[in-house]
Amino acid sequence: MLPEVKKTLQRKIDEAYGHLATSLAGIRTGRASVMLFDAVKVDCYGTMMPLKQMAGLSTPDSRTVLIQPWDIAQIAAIEKAILISGLDLTPSNDGKVIRITLPQLTEARRKEMMKWVSKLGEEGKINIRSARREAIEAMKALQKSGALPEDTARHHQEEAQRLTDAAMTHIEEMIKKKEQEILEI
Repeated sequence: MLPEVKKTLQRKIDEAYGHLATSLAGIRTGRASVMLFDAVKVDCYGTMMPLKQMAGLSTPDSRTVLIQPWDIAQIAAIEKAILISGLDLTPSNDGKVIRITLPQLTEARRKEMMKWVSKLGEEGKINIRSARREAIEAMKALQKSGALPEDTARHHQEEAQRLTDAAMTHIEEMIKKKEQEILEI
């Protein structure tokens, strides 16, 4: 495949992987993970800061997340940010640390999460197919302008399809792994 087209296609595939991995990490499976809080922003002295830049996060056991603010004065702001984050978690603090215990997942919640995971996977696939379409259109434009012979263009399009097929398989594996996590707990 042409180097610049292949590089662009691979970059877009990698971006789709990264976005999907980040989105999947934010889905609560009943198992404690500090990645749940990656998107939480805290109002710290008038500036919105990521929680992980304001506190140490740890998981002392499989269902608890412990948050130790570096500035104890910000403990209320951290609690407020967690409550409004949409994670549906209730923090409790003892004045020095915040503890969050993840509740057991109900069967209905598991099914809802499985649908969400499938939706995220489909969005990732759509992004990859879009990148493939752009790569193929770029090769067709080169062929139309006479810069690329027809058989070479066809070969490059087949290579773009092989990259896309491998990416789709990888996305399916990511989705299956997350679905297993949801079902295991």
